Amino acid sequence: MKILDGKIVAQAVKDELGSAIIKLKEKGLRIPHLAAILIGNNGASETYVANKIRSCEETGFKNTLIRLKEDVTEEVLTATIHDLNERNEIDGILVQLPLPSHISEDRIISVINPEKDIDGFHPLNAGRLMQGLPTFVPATPLGIMLLLEYYQIDTRGKHAVVIGRSNIVGRPMSVLLSQNIPAGNCTVTLCHSKTKNLAGICRQADIIVAALGKPGFLQADMVKENAVVLDVGITRVKDLQKKSGYAIKGDVDFDAVSPLCSYISPVPGGVGVMTIAALLKNTFTAYNTRMKNT
Repeated sequence: MKILDGKIVAQAVKDELGSAIIKLKEKGLRIPHLAAILIGNNGASETYVANKIRSCEETGFKNTLIRLKEDVTEEVLTATIHDLNERNEIDGILVQLPLPSHISEDRIISVINPEKDIDGFHPLNAGRLMQGLPTFVPATPLGIMLLLEYYQIDTRGKHAVVIGRSNIVGRPMSVLLSQNIPAGNCTVTLCHSKTKNLAGICRQADIIVAALGKPGFLQADMVKENAVVLDVGITRVKDLQKKSGYAIKGDVDFDAVSPLCSYISPVPGGVGVMTIAALLKNTFTAYNTRMKNT
């Protein structure tokens, strides 16, 4: 069993981007600029955004964090995004999800300029992904693909099972794994909460992507020998023995499943850190595209 170490791969991605930023500075060119919008004081969201900002600083990206109150109106949030859309020095925009219940995520996502939509959630970018056209790939699926490529895992013709059908992870993940690209060319089964005989389907899988948000869901009796398992889960579970009062748990029962695997990603330190690296990669892509068009 080998660990798919997201920290190593993410650092490799950031090192490559950092070198590119140094070259831009040496040439006197503008550097990529990421703008993040954080609403309210959700603890998990605070942590995620802080990690994104820190990664920007480590890599040399310019960043702007806009904080809005929990009771901000949809109109104010929309106006804030429109302002970022119009600012030429801003290359990438992300709105940290989830949003307060009084704001429509779908409407807010559609307001972001697709050329700055580094999360890859805009319907235009989602459609381009479906058609195999150049676009922004949602960061978590992109991070998983980067992991598979880095460890040179042969995916051609393999049966991949994706558990979870969200627009953020499950659906785009299933599309990527089926495409004729590196780390693709799989035969993909997309499963969800209504799937019958889920355990039996998982036992047929050469590759399993667990992305349903249920800690410890994937058990040893659902995994065949030498499978590749990628754990997308990142759930806060109460743990009074921790200083923070909680522990981070994945969707995979790691201790039980890992002995069966050829490769497995841990939580934390696996897919989660790759998500941030992929966001930076998308931001750099947005920057290059916009620089060519100006």
